[in-house]
Amino acid sequence: MENRPIIEVDGLVKDYGRVRAVDHVTFAVGTGEVFGLLGPNGAGKTTIISTLSCLVPPSAGSVRVCGLDVVSDSMEVRSRIGVVPQEIALYQSLSARENLMFWGRMYGLSGTALTRRVDELVEVVGLSERAEHRIDTYSGGMKRRINIAVGLLHNPQVLFLDEPTVGIDPQTRRSLLELALELNARGLTILYTTHYLEEAEFLCDRIGIVDGGKLIAIGTQSELVAQIGATDTIAVEVEGLEERSLPSLDDLPDVLETVVDGGDIRINAKSGSSLLPSVVGRLTDAGVTIRSIDVSAPNLESVFLHLTGRSLRPEPEAAEQDGEL
Repeated sequence: MENRPIIEVDGLVKDYGRVRAVDHVTFAVGTGEVFGLLGPNGAGKTTIISTLSCLVPPSAGSVRVCGLDVVSDSMEVRSRIGVVPQEIALYQSLSARENLMFWGRMYGLSGTALTRRVDELVEVVGLSERAEHRIDTYSGGMKRRINIAVGLLHNPQVLFLDEPTVGIDPQTRRSLLELALELNARGLTILYTTHYLEEAEFLCDRIGIVDGGKLIAIGTQSELVAQIGATDTIAVEVEGLEERSLPSLDDLPDVLETVVDGGDIRINAKSGSSLLPSVVGRLTDAGVTIRSIDVSAPNLESVFLHLTGRSLRPEPEAAEQDGEL
């Protein structure tokens, strides 16, 4: 018998008055998968997570988590999911352990079972030595680790991570991504939302690209690239290039297009790495001085740019300097 997906979203619509935040979104997530929703701020990612988490009802369509309907079986769904919101949901004047004990009781845990679970989780998130310290003494990354631990207290089957790395430095961000991979290796299914291309590329088995409330593409990174027929790009910066001295490159194997702009040459090809020696040889033989050369493979940025006509690169953030994790 074929295994049923652990998350099933079919034709999801969410309206807020005249504003359609989510527009007929359909996707499924398999058990044990890390599935990413990638898109800019305001694309509808958090609204999708909120609907899956039973926080807001759908306007149309159906959503099932662990085989249960999020509307008619909302209490049972809540008992099987962990939710880590964008905002830190911790009491600043309490220690990490006190926060976890409090939230554990909210989940119905108590006694030695709760104490053992808290001990286990501070170890999992790497904060055993700081568990008795107040949250207001923690760095941003440490707070986010405890925030994740709260979502794991009741041993959920699915964990929703909604933009969990916003506002932290790159080193801390990488550490949190590695924690998510570790949790997934333990068997946890993760739905992860982000507007960072690098996070989706590093973490997710499959990615759904969301823009304007619509799911505009879905698949593995290689599948998404294949959908748009993207190619490798060889970027060459040269000196002393004159139009009459530029050797022909279009006749090299797998070259699709050559564009010259001043001292820059851009070559689109099916396989940039294998073509590189021929390009260097052809230019060198013609007496062209190469200052730099770079091969870039198609990635999620290429896909997003192709599908939407704009880049997904976020504006620079005032990231916290977290120091110790």
